[in-house]
Amino acid sequence: MEIITREFKHCDLVEIKGRLDSSNSQQLNEKLNEIMEKGRYKIILDLAELDFISSAGLRVLVNTQKTCKRYNRGEVILTRLPSNIKDSLDLVGFTTIFKIFDDVISAVGNF
Repeated sequence: MEIITREFKHCDLVEIKGRLDSSNSQQLNEKLNEIMEKGRYKIILDLAELDFISSAGLRVLVNTQKTCKRYNRGEVILTRLPSNIKDSLDLVGFTTIFKIFDDVISAVGNF
């Protein structure tokens, strides 16, 4: 898995590439915690090149969303989801927890 982060004025963009599973979900969790420790709680996850996500990866997304939304500080937005990832999120009911955008520009514009 590869994680690329970019900081914008109003939000942070995190690109996740490859497989997100129990062997590397902690790596993503640490990267997202680094962002939140800076006081930045508006996070966009670009999943265009994500091949697979396990329950451990889903847990990281949900826990990050809970932290960001606490006290109305911000939220996690998902963008450019591959159809298999979107189907997985829909199957477990997570499409109601996250805002989902088709492109990065719309997601950044949401903030």
